[in-house]
Amino acid sequence: MSGTLTVLKRVTPVPTEKTVPGKSISENAASVNLPRFNGSDFEKMLQAFAGLACPFEATLLGPARNFLWKADAWTNGILTLATGDYRGSWQGKSIPEAPESLLILLPRSGAFNVDFGRSTVEGLPGQMLLINNHEAERFVLTGETHVSDVLRINRSVVAQAVAALLETPMNGSLELTPTVNLSTLPGKLIGNLVETIAIGMRNNRPLLHYPIAMLHLTQSLADLLIRSIPHRFSARLDNKIPMIAPRGVRRAIDFMHDNVSRPITMQMVADAAGVSLRALEKGFHTFRQTTPAAYLRTMRLRAVRQDLLDAFNQQSVSEVCLKWGFFHFGRFSATYRAIYGENPSETRNSARIIVE
Repeated sequence: MSGTLTVLKRVTPVPTEKTVPGKSISENAASVNLPRFNGSDFEKMLQAFAGLACPFEATLLGPARNFLWKADAWTNGILTLATGDYRGSWQGKSIPEAPESLLILLPRSGAFNVDFGRSTVEGLPGQMLLINNHEAERFVLTGETHVSDVLRINRSVVAQAVAALLETPMNGSLELTPTVNLSTLPGKLIGNLVETIAIGMRNNRPLLHYPIAMLHLTQSLADLLIRSIPHRFSARLDNKIPMIAPRGVRRAIDFMHDNVSRPITMQMVADAAGVSLRALEKGFHTFRQTTPAAYLRTMRLRAVRQDLLDAFNQQSVSEVCLKWGFFHFGRFSATYRAIYGENPSETRNSARIIVE
């Protein structure tokens, strides 16, 4: 049997529950989670999971007569927490239309097996898996009893964290190390933050009703992951810290910040920095691993994104683009989507969902 999950923006509230201070996310979740959905029919499980806002296909492994499940999910449109308790194994995969996301898989009993073509990653209790939903070919949930939490973060939040740290857009795959041991220092730091978020979201608890707090915690989680877990840009991040840019590059960046909304040329930037255009190009290449023009474009893209994330900003998407110097809307949209993993209109809509 198989089915495809559909997208819903909200999950119906349920009564809150008591948490046990001092316990881990696994212990708290196991002792206080009260799923709204349960049964023995696999297709009805898929229907119940429609509130995940991340479509995927799924197939039951093994006899249908032995399958039992309990599940629930909560979301604010940017961050989604799903929890499940299964008696029987099943497999799933993302569909191309699903938004690109980072999945944090936390098995409490049983295991996750994630296939990436020729390689497979296994996640066991005491571990955390970090998976891009578009890169995994198949997820398999195994174990006589499988209990797990899945935290889903929109790719746009992760891309923004990378861009902020490296001062350059994130292009291509992040390639995070997929397996994190929760007993290590990075594992403990990330696990504690995930615990805070999960407890605050579970059973529609108060965190979901404080959008600013949710946004800050989500951004902090993305920043912590980028700083703590090895990935494709780790070497650049490590090399960035001791490399202090020369005065000319710093002056150029200050001039860009002060004039980001104005129609400035690279020659104007070089003149303000007191260097030649060639020296400016060389300085940015050495100390920022990009060109001055690309650096300014990234700065303006961030400004656009901040305006689009402001639910109280009444300007249209095209007006925001023009305000920050993007006059070719089609080209801008393609660049924006490549960096943040979503269209400008999707950013605007998600900001309004959070406020609502």
